[in-house]
Amino acid sequence: MVSGKTLGLVSLTGYRPGPAMLVTAAFIGPGTVTACASAGIGFGYALLWALVFATLSTVILQNMAARVAIVTGQGLAEAILAAAASPAVRWAMAALIFAALGIGNSAYQAGNISGTGLGLALLGLGDDVLSPSLRALGIGALAATLVIIGKPAWLEKLLIALVLAMALAFVGGLLVIDVDWGAAARGISPTLPSDSLFTAIALIGTTVVPYNLFLHAASVRGQFSADRQGIAAASLDTAVSVTLGGLLSMAVVIMGAATSMMPSAGGGPLDDVAMRLEELFGSPARIVFALGLVGAGFSSSLTAPLATGYVLAEMLGNRDDVQRRTRIFKRTALAVIAIGTGFAVFAVNPVELILIAQSANGLLLPILAAFLLWVASRKASLGTFANGPLANIAGGMVVLVCTLLGLRLILRAAGVWP
Repeated sequence: MVSGKTLGLVSLTGYRPGPAMLVTAAFIGPGTVTACASAGIGFGYALLWALVFATLSTVILQNMAARVAIVTGQGLAEAILAAAASPAVRWAMAALIFAALGIGNSAYQAGNISGTGLGLALLGLGDDVLSPSLRALGIGALAATLVIIGKPAWLEKLLIALVLAMALAFVGGLLVIDVDWGAAARGISPTLPSDSLFTAIALIGTTVVPYNLFLHAASVRGQFSADRQGIAAASLDTAVSVTLGGLLSMAVVIMGAATSMMPSAGGGPLDDVAMRLEELFGSPARIVFALGLVGAGFSSSLTAPLATGYVLAEMLGNRDDVQRRTRIFKRTALAVIAIGTGFAVFAVNPVELILIAQSANGLLLPILAAFLLWVASRKASLGTFANGPLANIAGGMVVLVCTLLGLRLILRAAGVWP
């Protein structure tokens, strides 16, 4: 049966949001909203299929990560290092994970904080009220306070609330615009308009995120029992949460597409969508969209530090020393917030750190996907919960996609890919 610690995902009253909502909170960040708005403005509804594909791929990977964590009782970083064949391989994997998550999330945190600030500016807290530096300081301080005083279960509920607020905001924005639903439906059929390949890959890449696998594995341990009912509850949570995230991303694409014929505001795709909504339906429409952007930015401002904290606690902490793991977790999360806030306050674009992170993620993503497929297929590890033939075929296709995405990240870091 489902563990007593669970949030009650499967009960007599039906489904309730659970730990997988952290995945949605993490991948719907300012970068995702920007990529989706750009796709809609530039290519209309034609690239919606990329988000459908990305959502299915993410469900498959996240479900494997959760299943491995529930059955083995290990976090993903623990499982990877335990499976390393030699100390040299173990150290190499540890360095790769640190570069991808520790360095990467610190650099990306600046974008999460700045994106939250942009949402606040659209709500009326612009430069004439609060400078970008003060907005960044306030957002960073709030995130740090929540990490210090918040317990994991409490933070999880907060992130679930942010996701649901995003859903209301983006769906609310969608309801007030004139959508060509026939064209939107046709966008689910794979096509590549001229010059759209990079954008389609970007949409997939903003959804299939390596650090979410670590975050999800850490968050499900102790939440579900390692039996069929517990695994089924975790799978339902993953499917519902990730699908909701995919639908929210599609809503932003549709909003961009439906307003693409209007003049540009000149401030980028997020400004364009917000201002066009205001022009069509007044300030309430802009406010609704801005609230969604604030929810997207701030939820990612929390999940990136949390994921990094979980991973370093697994790598450096003794499993039996809970206090040491907790100290490593909080100090790491606070360090990520502090670095990201510093970059945002001083308007520093941490290009070199981002290039390192992109290269590390490019290597880590296919390795991690292949590792997950291997472990999830081994009866020695998962017993009756190991993958069957169909799951292995689906997982193999996802590993191939992850390899291509990883290659894109490496080429982008080398300056070969835009």
